[in-house]
Amino acid sequence: MADNNDESAQPRDGAWAHPYTLKSGQTQCHELSQTRLWVTRLDLEWQIRSETVKADTDPMRWTEQISHVLPGTEVPLQRFVKPDDSNEVVFLPALANLPTVIRPYQPLTIPAGGECTIYVGTVVWMQVCVGLQRTLLAELALSEPSQTWVGRNTMEGELCYSAPSFARLVLEAVPKRPWRAITPVKIVNRRTEPLLLERFSLPTPLLSLYQNERGQLWTPAVTVVCETEMNSASLNVEQTVVKAAGACKLVSPAREKGGRGRLVGTFDRMFG
Repeated sequence: MADNNDESAQPRDGAWAHPYTLKSGQTQCHELSQTRLWVTRLDLEWQIRSETVKADTDPMRWTEQISHVLPGTEVPLQRFVKPDDSNEVVFLPALANLPTVIRPYQPLTIPAGGECTIYVGTVVWMQVCVGLQRTLLAELALSEPSQTWVGRNTMEGELCYSAPSFARLVLEAVPKRPWRAITPVKIVNRRTEPLLLERFSLPTPLLSLYQNERGQLWTPAVTVVCETEMNSASLNVEQTVVKAAGACKLVSPAREKGGRGRLVGTFDRMFG
């Protein structure tokens, strides 16, 4: 385990699933995505403070630093009784707890009988876990999620998050960020007419998260097959990540298991 007690250390790269050790009175500050987070360890409690930061540019680095410095009182404070005597804190990624509607900035047309694979990046949530059992204290959205309703009408459907995307066709063109998970989505158009892809619903609660040796987050691939009507498309989630992800290890299981009822609902609202 790395020595985190040198208060003169410069900001370092943060890491998922890495146990950090804090002495009583120390605070660890993280900056990543649109979030600034402070985790403080006291003798009998853990404290968490966080705020959303509006960046003028797209940040690329996740930094962390340990000190005795706290933010001002304008930053909200959450207090938690220590579950045990351990001084460790671990940060785990998790995908959204609702399906995520992906909206390509430019719609994509798939010809009749054609198929393609698009690479979608979604911002993960951060779970703050402490102690020997990695007790979950809090979960933070690393960017402000916007919500949308997907369904045939206002009575039938479900609440989803909405995420704009470039829907890249080339993996190398996908921006790599420590807080974004890459999902390959293969779309097969078996209809006799072109399929205009303006938006589709990614079942994020059904996707597990893996991390490769470069620190990048990946999910298993998703295959969508459209036979006739767009709202009756079928969906399959693979069990492992694609070879292009490299050597990966599981860091977070899926929030939900792929029960039949859940998947049918996803099928019905696949394309909104």
